[in-house]
Amino acid sequence: MGRIAIFTDDPGWHGKQLSLAFASRGYSCDYVSLTECRFAIEPGRQPIFIPGFEHALPDAAFVRGVPGGSLEEVVLYLDFLHALKAMGIPVYNDGHAVERSVDKAMTSFLLHHAGLPTPMTWVLRDRDEALRIAEAELKQGNLLISKPLFGSQGEGIRRIEKTTDLFWLTGSHGVYYLQRFVHCEGEGFSDNRVFVINGRAVAAMRRRGKFWLNNVARGASCELIDLEPEMVDLAVKATTALAMDYAGVDIIRDRDGRCTIIEVNSIPAWKGLESVCDINIAGLMADDLITRKMHKKTVAA
Repeated sequence: MGRIAIFTDDPGWHGKQLSLAFASRGYSCDYVSLTECRFAIEPGRQPIFIPGFEHALPDAAFVRGVPGGSLEEVVLYLDFLHALKAMGIPVYNDGHAVERSVDKAMTSFLLHHAGLPTPMTWVLRDRDEALRIAEAELKQGNLLISKPLFGSQGEGIRRIEKTTDLFWLTGSHGVYYLQRFVHCEGEGFSDNRVFVINGRAVAAMRRRGKFWLNNVARGASCELIDLEPEMVDLAVKATTALAMDYAGVDIIRDRDGRCTIIEVNSIPAWKGLESVCDINIAGLMADDLITRKMHKKTVAA
C-alpha cells in the first residue's frame, strides 16, 4: 500500500474526506504539520525529516494547510514543499502554486498579466500614498477593500466606505493592499465559487453573504449553479496563470453583467460546495493526483 502525507494542522472534515478517498484507491494517509518537519543535511540519510516518514519519503504529498508565522517560518514551510518536488515527490498543490495564491499582490499581478479581469488594486509601503489613493477613490464614489497581504477566510479584511474609515487604516506588516470594491448584480451580497481540478471546472456554487463578505466560514449560504461558459473559461484560465493543480476561483458578476475574478485559492475548502451537489470532490482530486502525477512518476522510474 502506498503512503501519502497530508500536510495540515487541522485535518477536520476535509482531511477525513481525503483519507477516505485515498484509502479506497489503495493508499494510506498520515496527517503531518509542516511545523514538525525539518531539514537534516547529513551523510547517509534523507535530507528532509517528516514525522511518520523517517525511513522512506511519502509517495506523494497533499497540501491542505500551510501555517502562518514569521517570514522565516513561512519560507521554511514552503522550502519543504519545494524540496519534496525537487526530489521527485508529487506535491499537490506544489510550493510555487501556494506562493502565488497566498500572496495577494502576486495573485493580482498574475491575473492582470494574463489579461484576466480583476479589480483595480494598489499594493505599496507608503502610508501617505495609500491614504491619497483611498481618498481619491472615495471622492469618485468608489468603495475600497483593505486586506492583509497574507490571509484567508475573510480574516483582517475591511471595507472603506467613508473618509473617517481612513483613521484606522493600517498596513499588514507595513504593506498596504487596497482593492476597489465590486458591487455584485442583484440584491444583497453574493459571489460565485468555481472549483477547478486539472484545468477542468467540476462544480460551481453561488455564495450569499449575510453582509459584504461572502465566505462560508463567515456564515454565507450556498446554492448550486450551472457551470456558465464565461465563468468556467475565466476560472480555468486563472488556475493556468497561477499554475495550480486544483483551486477555488471566486468570481463576481457586477451590476453591469461583467465577470471579475476576486480571488484564487490554492487550498480551498469544499464542504460548502458538496453540501449542494452530489460530486465527490476529494475523490476527483485523489484520482487526479494518482493518475496524472503518481502514475507518471512510476512510468518515468
